[in-house]
Amino acid sequence: MAGKTVTPTRMVLNQLKGRLKTARRGHKLLKDKRDELMRQFMDVVKENKVLRERVEDGLTAAFASLQVASSIMSPEMLEQALLYPRQSVELDMKFKNIMSVNVPRYSFTTKNNDPSEIYPYGFAQTSGELDDALDRMAQVFEDMLQLAEVEKSMQLMAQEIEKTRRRVNALEYVMIPELETNIKYITMKLEENENSTKVRLMKVKEMVLQDAHNYS
Repeated sequence: MAGKTVTPTRMVLNQLKGRLKTARRGHKLLKDKRDELMRQFMDVVKENKVLRERVEDGLTAAFASLQVASSIMSPEMLEQALLYPRQSVELDMKFKNIMSVNVPRYSFTTKNNDPSEIYPYGFAQTSGELDDALDRMAQVFEDMLQLAEVEKSMQLMAQEIEKTRRRVNALEYVMIPELETNIKYITMKLEENENSTKVRLMKVKEMVLQDAHNYS
């Protein structure tokens, strides 16, 4: 059924046809955007799976070494060894646009490029397992940062996919059918008006002929 506020005129009909054309074009563009977002989202999901496994393996190995070190060293000695870190990290964040979604890109720089700076202690009174634990943590840190980047990207892309899906559905199931119904209604009304006008003209013609030729 056509909307109650629709006026069956040719001007309104042309306006609705223009809106319908725009809605169909927008619907196609949004569907293409949704499909491309889904494709890239699945790529990010696969990357997330690989990174998560790598981070979990790295953390498991680091904690295993730390557990061995804590069993060899006293708690006080372990705490004292890790109390004052010598290395510091500066985190930088930029953004990359993926199908109108601004996803984060993380990078970091260390105060000192010397790998030995990750050890905030001397080696005389500490165990080698503590060195292994810190070394493994340093190695897994970059993967952890990349994992955080990927998971945030997944979250933002999922939100955009859902938003785009709702817009596609609104156009496909609400706006476009309503426009088509209103166009059909106005077209039918205009045809009825044209037919009524033709009938009236024919009657007028008959009356004119009757008056002119004294038809009974």
